[in-house]
Amino acid sequence: MRSLLSGYYGKGNGGDEALLATLLQMLPSHVTPVVLSGNPEQTRDRYNVEAYDRMSPLAVLQALRSCDALIWGGGSLIQDVTSTISPFYYGGLMALAQSMGLKTIAWAQGIGPLLRPQTRWLARQNFTGCTKVSVRDRASAALLSDWQIPHIVAPDPVWALAAKPVPAIWDLPQPRVAVTLRKHPQLTEVRLANLIHALVEFQKATQTFIILLPFQKSEDLEIAQAIQPHLADVSQILSLEDPQILKGVFRDVEMVIGMRLHSLIMAAAEGCRCFALSYDPKVNRLMEDLMIPGWDLVNLPDEPQLISQTWIEYYTNGQAISSGTIQILIDGALQHSNLLCEVFS
Repeated sequence: MRSLLSGYYGKGNGGDEALLATLLQMLPSHVTPVVLSGNPEQTRDRYNVEAYDRMSPLAVLQALRSCDALIWGGGSLIQDVTSTISPFYYGGLMALAQSMGLKTIAWAQGIGPLLRPQTRWLARQNFTGCTKVSVRDRASAALLSDWQIPHIVAPDPVWALAAKPVPAIWDLPQPRVAVTLRKHPQLTEVRLANLIHALVEFQKATQTFIILLPFQKSEDLEIAQAIQPHLADVSQILSLEDPQILKGVFRDVEMVIGMRLHSLIMAAAEGCRCFALSYDPKVNRLMEDLMIPGWDLVNLPDEPQLISQTWIEYYTNGQAISSGTIQILIDGALQHSNLLCEVFS
């Protein structure tokens, strides 16, 4: 069996790379993965898999013809807020695979928001034609239920990703706090300035060492570089590309202040305290499900002192989710693996 894997792979996004790494970890051993990637050479080298350019129509068509199945996922591929092109690219690929008679699996999807009628219609047609569907949140499950499409809902697969140790972190001072911020219209210059001011005050009060952790260099590195001079001797930018090593960072930090969904998932899975800065409904859903404290960026306090004091109190008195809850979430995430086993049995 050969299966084509389609997602936002090879684009330098730590969360999407973590989803690919987890999918490869969960794929039955008798299935040969073929990956569509934004950087096929890097994907081949990192994962030792067959990979092709996701934007080359000829390569995509040849890859489809060589495969028995298409796995679509995971993550927020089918949404029209950050990109109007994305749902048509993935939807068109799924429709083509279905017309060619391939088994099609929508795996670990986070569906929406879908604001436009045409993308909503296309998504419904795509999901209706799938052999199996799994989603990672209740809002996506509710949408599929409205469409009367059978599915399973389970925690994000990255809960079950095997982490690797990070020797690069061991020589850094303790205790450590990780910060993962990304470019976004809601992270205005004023809000970023307030966060930097608050972070400086937080560091002084807690005497922690700040690890600035870009999850996607194109979106995150510039912000990390803007923060680092304000914490010159008590911080370090740590750029890591292997998703298992990226997850391993959170074994060695006390707390994360994060915008990135998968920074919060990875941290929580490794027993780290989490404080969220939400820019997207998917982050709000995680905050609600796990009772993670935080703010929507649009509601971020205007006073840096209030922000830093909130962080200090949480650092002093807050608790990570329990080991029992973590194990429940990991076991739940393995339902995405079981679905693959069913399809390819």
